[in-house]
Amino acid sequence: MIRVVVSGYGQMGRMVVAAVEAADDMEVVGVIEPLHDGRPATGGTVYGVHADPATLFAAVHPDVVVDFTNAAWTPRLVEAALAAHVRPVIGTSGVPAATLDALRAGCAERRLGGVVAANFALGAVVLMHLAQVAARYFDAAEVIELHHDRKVDSPSGTALATARLMRAARGADFTHRESELEHVPGARGAVEGGVGLHSVRLPGFVASQEVILGGLGQRLTLRHDSMGRDSFMPGALLAVREVMTRETLVEGLDALIGLR
Repeated sequence: MIRVVVSGYGQMGRMVVAAVEAADDMEVVGVIEPLHDGRPATGGTVYGVHADPATLFAAVHPDVVVDFTNAAWTPRLVEAALAAHVRPVIGTSGVPAATLDALRAGCAERRLGGVVAANFALGAVVLMHLAQVAARYFDAAEVIELHHDRKVDSPSGTALATARLMRAARGADFTHRESELEHVPGARGAVEGGVGLHSVRLPGFVASQEVILGGLGQRLTLRHDSMGRDSFMPGALLAVREVMTRETLVEGLDALIGLR
């Protein structure tokens, strides 16, 4: 059995607890909640909730920690996980570059498997792959990402990663048309590598992304929609299993499903 600690007990964290409990080859051995309010975490089992990852790791000796929290918390978790030789699976958006560097070096030094990914929905990973393929054939592209109104960052990590991968695949910036007259500053959105980025935050969404590529007399649109957070669970469980067989950090779920 793979011993799993879940970091974060919001909506995503509770979903991860339920998914791990339902898997035949893994078990939840603890929950970390940086904003711990004293209440126990409950799934099929009642778990004690710990605010300090190092204390919990020392007590339960997990194999893997799954983190869907926020970029302010993840660096502390990563430091504790590497020190305790716990394999990290990170799905948090906006993880600082210094933390990613520490993850790469720490996993390599300790021969620990790890996964950090912008998106754990397999359909979103396929979309990002297809966007890279299409990027070579179009001069202009824009990305619209649509999320629930409680998402704290923009653009989403998935949108930013998609734009960067598209730019790398093309080998040059896309052509981005700026408005000659902008009635409201910022109306054309942000730009990364010539790719326009637009963030929608509304009730009723979970996570959606649309990539639009335009050329002479034609348009190609790629879109993925997550209608529920359960869409992220197959990818998360895949990552938990994969880190047990690897000895370095894997960046992006595409490498785990044969797309790289």
